[in-house]
Amino acid sequence: MPELFSPIDYAVPVFIILIVAEMLWARRRAPEKYEPRDTLTSLALGTGSTVAGALTGALVFSLAMWIYENRLFDIGWVWWAWPLCFMLDDLAYYWAHRSGHRVRWFWASHVNHHSSQHYNLSTALRQTWTGFIALGFIFRIPLAFLGFHPAMLLFVGAFNLIYQFWIHTEAIYKFPRWIEYVMNTPSHHRVHHATNPRYLDRNYAGTFIIWDRMFGTFTEEVEGEKIRYGIVKQLGTFNLLWSVFHEWIGIAQDLWSAPWRHKFSYLWRPPGWSHDGSRDTSDSIRAQWLESQQATADPTVNA
Repeated sequence: MPELFSPIDYAVPVFIILIVAEMLWARRRAPEKYEPRDTLTSLALGTGSTVAGALTGALVFSLAMWIYENRLFDIGWVWWAWPLCFMLDDLAYYWAHRSGHRVRWFWASHVNHHSSQHYNLSTALRQTWTGFIALGFIFRIPLAFLGFHPAMLLFVGAFNLIYQFWIHTEAIYKFPRWIEYVMNTPSHHRVHHATNPRYLDRNYAGTFIIWDRMFGTFTEEVEGEKIRYGIVKQLGTFNLLWSVFHEWIGIAQDLWSAPWRHKFSYLWRPPGWSHDGSRDTSDSIRAQWLESQQATADPTVNA
């Protein structure tokens, strides 16, 4: 096995430089893009996520190694394994990310990343503390069974994470059409972080937006429509622990109070689902919006 370095270790200083540069840009062009308490919360969430990853990473890696011991193919470290592993890992990330929005159990972990009402490079640091509890790694770890060494998976996964950092910005509008067609870009990812009904639960891509185009979850950013960021029911606080655990607490409350036949639906159905229909999911919000747009014959509707 080749000796691999940690890409994140080299990327962190660059992250800091870019955040400072964007802050300076925002100070002159758009001061409202940064809010000090929001940025501090993002930094604290990123720090906590790093600690959580350090505490649980060895367990996940050990599980991946056990799976790798029973692999289907001996792929090894040949040159073509690296781009193939990156592509397959990005595809696995797409489904993990999509499940993180469509299954409440996974959403309880992922919601941290969407809790900011601002969209800037510091938002990218808002990462989960509870990913190990949510078992989100189950989507990408099967690649070890195919024959990709877990160290290779960690390596390409780190580059995927690094790529996603820079797309959390409003300082860049759009790139040439061919780039926008293939790659995930700031424009596409702004859509993903939006709470506008048009954009809810769209653009799950990590690096390649082609997965969203292939699986019917792509939506283009519409020029002239102001994007609202955050979550449908905003937190309304910068309390760090509430930011991390509020959805887990909500699940526990629903499990306690729901009728027995509906209890586990509060785990695996979409966020916002309720057995009595008293709440809205992203699907119902989007459907209501589409009805209102069709009623007014708005030609910009993107169904």
